[in-house]
Amino acid sequence: MRTRHHGDTDVGRRRSQNEDAFDASDELGLFVVCDGVGGRACGEVASQTTVQLIREWVEREAELIHYAHEEARLARKQVVHGPSVEPQICISPDTVARLGALVRSALQNACYLVHGMAEADARYTGMSTTASVVLVAGELAIVGQVGDSRVYLAHGDDVRQLTEDHTLLNMQVKLGLASADKARGRKSQITRAIGLREFVEVDIMAFPLQLGDRLLLCSTASTSTSTRPPTP
Repeated sequence: MRTRHHGDTDVGRRRSQNEDAFDASDELGLFVVCDGVGGRACGEVASQTTVQLIREWVEREAELIHYAHEEARLARKQVVHGPSVEPQICISPDTVARLGALVRSALQNACYLVHGMAEADARYTGMSTTASVVLVAGELAIVGQVGDSRVYLAHGDDVRQLTEDHTLLNMQVKLGLASADKARGRKSQITRAIGLREFVEVDIMAFPLQLGDRLLLCSTASTSTSTRPPTP
């Protein structure tokens, strides 16, 4: 599956410095958005460094991504087309797992190194960033998530939030301590971030794609007015 992309970033009205960073490669099928955590030192350094580290990590495994594309291409040749219009994953479970492990390790490596930078240089103490990653390989999207940036999937008129916000407020909603309606659009402290600690837990998801699907990766600055709840 071929991809094409457009990206843009703006400092907005509340901050004097832009702490967002993004990267996109149609060749790799890699798309990354990071947002330096507000109120912490050098958020722009954390986000830019994380974007670069993820790109470098995934580039080392370009052969795996190429293999996934070939596996999907060969599988499509063997498919007998029937009446079903549901998207199918044409990659073996083992390859899907390897792609998921690649995205997870890219994010965890970035976390370890960004945290190490802060430990080694007092100027960077406490710096951290969110990170949302999409890796497209063989009509499959592998999504990696840390923090409260978001990934949406648009298919026709249907738009779904694929990621879950790692925030204190969202945790309270899941525990039944706050209502989803009252929580929607409100700011909240994040519970996971790249660089905040030496290790971070990463959410990994896999979604089949169809021709014409659109993926939107956006920072927290772009999602404050969103009204759609996350997809289970």
